[in-house]
Amino acid sequence: MKITVIGAGNVGATCAIEIAHKEIANEVVVLDVKKGLAEGKSLDIWQAGPIDMYDSRVIGVTDDYARTANSDIVVITSGVPRKPGMSRDDLISTNAGIVRSVTENCVKYSPNAIILVVANPLDVMTYVAYLTAKIDSKKVFGMAGILDIARYKMFLTEALNISYKEINTIIMGGHGDTMVPLPRYTTVSGIPITELIAKDKLDAIIERTKKGGGEIVQLLGTSAWYAPGAAVSQMVEAVAKDQHRVFPVCAWLQGEYGLKDIYLGVPVVLGKNGIEKIIELKLNNDEKQLVAKSAKAVREVMDVYDKMTV
Repeated sequence: MKITVIGAGNVGATCAIEIAHKEIANEVVVLDVKKGLAEGKSLDIWQAGPIDMYDSRVIGVTDDYARTANSDIVVITSGVPRKPGMSRDDLISTNAGIVRSVTENCVKYSPNAIILVVANPLDVMTYVAYLTAKIDSKKVFGMAGILDIARYKMFLTEALNISYKEINTIIMGGHGDTMVPLPRYTTVSGIPITELIAKDKLDAIIERTKKGGGEIVQLLGTSAWYAPGAAVSQMVEAVAKDQHRVFPVCAWLQGEYGLKDIYLGVPVVLGKNGIEKIIELKLNNDEKQLVAKSAKAVREVMDVYDKMTV
């Protein structure tokens, strides 16, 4: 098993560490455009092997896609964060150019690889990768929901003073303020969450979850990386080991939930072929409206990209 991580920044490096620690792949290639960055971080990760007892070989390269050839899974973390004075359209244009170039090179050397996108804005960058790769949509998807669920679980854990291991839930929609946590599908060891916490407190936790990424940006001045890296590795492991795990994933919808030609977070089964199945939950009217609102926001961003390419 060979896995390539594009981007040796905080998220990419953390993803590589997690994959190596779990021994998901024999070989992990980390590629970056900045000379020496991927090589240095990869050497450091590899040298931790004898201490943490993992055998995965981690190799760093500078802009040499030939070294990524025959990868089974490619993780795209590359892109720039939104900077002061940068408009949304500027961010989309800049990162779309990066994701297009990365995807073209990855497909050139690894035409059968499954592509997992982490770059932001997540939903539209996954769309860009899909249009560029020209492969089955089941093999091109984005990471968001697992990270959002992790935040939701930890906030519930703090409020209820219970283990997050007892919580099961699902989150749908776009990765951002319009995401849709689903209290009706949230349980603690089978107990509906609404029986354990007051509505006002639950609503506050949902709002904090929606703004979870922004909360960290305000504290650090940059995006999160530990939890996103861990979330990516969990998805990679599900594919590499054909685990058939049920996760919320940014997937290409073709009629599911009444939505067509859009990348949006929905529950899926992840296995060796990528998205093995998209699961359609029976949403009530309120939930449908929230998902539709989230889809509208995502489609507006996708439209911005489409107009750029006309």
